[in-house]
Amino acid sequence: MGQTQPKPRGRAPVVTDADIRRVARALLVEHGPDALSLRAIARDLGITAPALYRYYKSRDDLLESLRLEFCADLADELTAEIATLPDDGAVQFFAICRGFRRWALAHTAEYALVFASPGAGRTALMRRFDEPFGRVFLAAAGRLLATYDIVTPSTDVIPGELREDLVLFQTELLAALSEAGQKFPAEKLDLGVTYLMIQIWARLYGHVTLEVFGNYPIPLSSPEFLFDAMLTDLGRTAGLVSG
Repeated sequence: MGQTQPKPRGRAPVVTDADIRRVARALLVEHGPDALSLRAIARDLGITAPALYRYYKSRDDLLESLRLEFCADLADELTAEIATLPDDGAVQFFAICRGFRRWALAHTAEYALVFASPGAGRTALMRRFDEPFGRVFLAAAGRLLATYDIVTPSTDVIPGELREDLVLFQTELLAALSEAGQKFPAEKLDLGVTYLMIQIWARLYGHVTLEVFGNYPIPLSSPEFLFDAMLTDLGRTAGLVSG
């Protein structure tokens, strides 16, 4: 009796980086970040986990790739939206704020990864100005500074304990704006403007994050009205909205 011949092994599926990121995004959106592992992705693709190391050194490496992809997606949406608007810094700035909220609500898992994960300090934050999403906001800030007389807090009301941080941020922001091709008088970005920008971002990010995670202190049937009221208040404070 002859020996049974071993069955030939089937070829492993051919996968691409795009395939890996597609499956990773689906796992993140459908099951949350805890379900996102190289082993789970490999199982879904029908390959072995070690095969993924040709593309990513670790799970953290993959997460960073996804973060950059999500930032680019958001930037593309915002860029397409403001391309149809008048060349007015305030109009485009408010459109960007609303677009940011709309994207966050439509992509809560992606938003959580990009904006609700632990930060990596000042260096990482400033580096993100070079990413597509950061460049959209820089361009909007540059247009506002160049074409509007922004009403800013007096330097007398800025807490002294914040000044050193604000001066450093001001210097880095000026460099980032210059590298992005935004032309405006450097004196327009004084400490008052820097302080105002931090406050605007804190309120915008705070409102969106509370809404995305359902953490408003009271139930709201129409949270978009609270968001628009916040934008109007910011616009009045900065002199961008009259009345």
